Amino acid sequence: MRNGEILFLAHRIPFPPDRGDKIRSHHLLKAVAALAPVHVATLADDPRDFTCEAELAAVAQSHCLVGRTKPMWRAGLEGLATGRPVSQTAFHHPALAAYVRHVLAERPIDTIVAFSSQMGQYITEDFAGRVLFDFVDVDSAKFEAYAEQSAWPMAWIHAREARLLRAEEARLARRSHVSLLVSPEEAALFEGRLPPEDRAACTVLGLRNGIDAAAFDPAVSAAEPRLLAMPGPRLIFTGQMDYAPNVAAALRVARKILPEVRRHYPTASFHVVGRSPAPALTALHGQGGVHVWGAVDDIRCWLAGADIALLPLDIARGIQNKVLEAMAMRLPVVLSSGAATGIPAQDGRDFLVSDSDAELAEIVVRLSGDAPLSASLGTNARRFVVDRMSWAATLAPLPALLGRDPAGARDAA
Repeated sequence: MRNGEILFLAHRIPFPPDRGDKIRSHHLLKAVAALAPVHVATLADDPRDFTCEAELAAVAQSHCLVGRTKPMWRAGLEGLATGRPVSQTAFHHPALAAYVRHVLAERPIDTIVAFSSQMGQYITEDFAGRVLFDFVDVDSAKFEAYAEQSAWPMAWIHAREARLLRAEEARLARRSHVSLLVSPEEAALFEGRLPPEDRAACTVLGLRNGIDAAAFDPAVSAAEPRLLAMPGPRLIFTGQMDYAPNVAAALRVARKILPEVRRHYPTASFHVVGRSPAPALTALHGQGGVHVWGAVDDIRCWLAGADIALLPLDIARGIQNKVLEAMAMRLPVVLSSGAATGIPAQDGRDFLVSDSDAELAEIVVRLSGDAPLSASLGTNARRFVVDRMSWAATLAPLPALLGRDPAGARDAA
């Protein structure tokens, strides 16, 4: 069993846990810190992230938090000049690299836990300890999908990024003792994309996201009054709303699905809730039942005030936290097969799945007119996440993956 200290690398500060990747890294960091002293190297996307530094310091033995201020045009030029992925150069910071070298030289680090492929660049070649790499999603596959849906020159840019990331993913898998993905399905995709000579040598596993069902509980969350003031049915989509797949899904609802629902229910409304909504979405605010709310203080209140979560993502990598949160809040969830991937729930019992705009609209209309069916679907959804998707359950394999004795775990900071 290992008993040294751990270096934790994350491309975004794991506080606050208010978006998909930060929710996963937050719970992963807390679980790692319960096993050994942990040193954290991470970046801040926004000046407001620095207000969470005290929370990070309370968990970490030491930490380095630097601002990610490099503009994307500069990251792009650096990527072109060096032959590296732009998503890697965008997250490079010399102060973070210096901190990592210092910690590895001065502290008894025997394990590195790296979160997201952008952080692989900070693992030094001479580190001889254990590396656990949480890729979360297959980023290269995501950029391949972007390339297929884009016109030139973005198609070329995305295709280049996909090609370089795929090579980087393979390099990091070879470098790591264990590679983690957010679900068994994503792990199988990742493994299948490795060069044939690497597949037998690399250990690739799925480690699902969880949900804090005690926090996401409709019994303790008051519904948002502004939402309740609308007659309904009230449909909701949540997430980081400048993220391209989320933008595309919300536009799909607003332009193709909601109009059909409003033929049957003229007062139906669609609510887009989440930070940094893209201009294409804000332009629709107030039109045809569409409401774009932007960042909110507590997403649970908005979920509590909605009638149906409608989540038709075309490009969806890994487990969607927005799905688990809506299910935990006892909402009936209507979603695409992509959004359902990695969640071992049963279609027809725990949520309803379709990839057709017409069928998605039909399902929403049916649920809106059948209160017992809607209530049953929501009840089953919450029961599923409480029983199967708690963070304690999903992270239970972590001590063994890190070579640690869970019985000797420290009290969580």
